[in-house]
Amino acid sequence: MVANNLMVNYQGFLIAGVDEAGRGPLAGPVVAAAVILNPSNPITGLADSKKLSETKRDQLSVIIMRSALSWSIAAASVAEIDELNILQATLLAMRRAVLGLHVRPEQVLVDGNQLPELPIPAEAIVKGDSKVQAISAASILAKVERDRLMYDYHTQYPDFSFHRHKGYGTQQHLAEIHQYGVLDIHRKTFKPVKKYL
Repeated sequence: MVANNLMVNYQGFLIAGVDEAGRGPLAGPVVAAAVILNPSNPITGLADSKKLSETKRDQLSVIIMRSALSWSIAAASVAEIDELNILQATLLAMRRAVLGLHVRPEQVLVDGNQLPELPIPAEAIVKGDSKVQAISAASILAKVERDRLMYDYHTQYPDFSFHRHKGYGTQQHLAEIHQYGVLDIHRKTFKPVKKYL
């Protein structure tokens, strides 16, 4: 991992890394996280959340929450996704996460190529979750929180295997929609759901 290769330009700055989880699924909110790491308390093993096992993500999320100078998790609801579109809802969740930090960063680094509206200088970094440690940390928190919501949904809606497919449009999930119908947590503007409706 090319951790911290972009930090050189930001030495002495309080950097917040921002990332999201759940842009692609057919159900549930999109979740974003913002993290300001503590330079004097480095965390080993940070990487893009997609490259880590669920167990490793869960372990790291606890360490991040304990060690970071500040962290914040926010979401945009299914209703907001359907109203705004997934990109705008993602940017809204990211903005909420940054504004939820109890320490104000001087610079925000966002994974991807789009920026939320922020009152703080920000930069979008493509594949930032594998290049910048603070973004890796944010990707882990966002993913762990979203997966936790999916486990809750499985308890609420046991006919749907949200604990397995996490709301993505897998064959199993599509079969469940056909058999049991559309839930209030499904994104009605997403093609497979829209098609069913």
